[in-house]
Amino acid sequence: MKRFKFSLLALLLSSITVHANDSTGYVGVGGVEYIKNPNIAMKSEDLYISKDIIKVAYEFKNLTNKDIRQTVLFPLPKMSIQYDGDFADTDETLNSFKVWANGKAITPKMHVRAFLYKGHDEQSELDVTDAFRQCGFSDKEILSAYHHVNYDESLSNIYAKIRACKHPTLYRLITEQDTHWKSQAIYEWTQTFKANVITRIDHSYRPMVGGGVFFHESLDGNFCLDKTTRQNLDKKSGTHALSYSALGYVLTTGANWAKPIERFKLTVERDSDEIVSFCWAGKGKVKKVGQGKFEVIETNFVPKQDIDVAFIRVK
Repeated sequence: MKRFKFSLLALLLSSITVHANDSTGYVGVGGVEYIKNPNIAMKSEDLYISKDIIKVAYEFKNLTNKDIRQTVLFPLPKMSIQYDGDFADTDETLNSFKVWANGKAITPKMHVRAFLYKGHDEQSELDVTDAFRQCGFSDKEILSAYHHVNYDESLSNIYAKIRACKHPTLYRLITEQDTHWKSQAIYEWTQTFKANVITRIDHSYRPMVGGGVFFHESLDGNFCLDKTTRQNLDKKSGTHALSYSALGYVLTTGANWAKPIERFKLTVERDSDEIVSFCWAGKGKVKKVGQGKFEVIETNFVPKQDIDVAFIRVK
């Protein structure tokens, strides 16, 4: 696994590890714009989350009497090229995304974006994709954070290229110690939503999974460990430290459609040697529905909070 320069805790608290719902929008010169679509409703969303795969099945309905052709976007997480901690195979995530419309496989177009940040201030985000292009960077170079092969050599070459180009914005990466950048891949396809009928969209991919050593302070807030779970983990740990994996999923982009999601179902599955924990802000109750499986169902759901899931190994 690749080594990076930010702490794992900062990594898990940021948007780096998260995945997202489909949304309408477009990729323009100024970056990605997500727009609310008043004519297409999400009738249902069935979301399955595990460490190995994320699967999502949507049913959309065109509420008008005319067919609508709409650009659909699916963004992968923004990945920092500089942080500490081990990460799952991000190359595999990049290459694993598959999408089907009404059972027919689609080949989406991939856009590559780059963003500059001052320290840990997410509000300082600046789209610098064009600056990288002007300096002759390829898509693969911009997506260096996703790739594992010859990582140190690749990083060295990137900064040598920035020095040679001397673009005033990118040169801040050389002169300002607290300035860093992230890269992002965004999948796009054009979908026809037939008038007054249901369109089914399915996609799946291997998530990016972070990992580390378990301690209460790192997990309580993001993953809502309750008192009983904490006590069980204390008993399980004994004199040795427990390890955990974590991933996130952006639910809030699901609010970009015409109406609330009529029926939403979340399934989270853990391994037999794990305890799973996550926060849930909806009205539905999280229920255990099988060995290692947990489920929550919502109706007329407007997602207002994203979800982070911790898988804590206890054996």
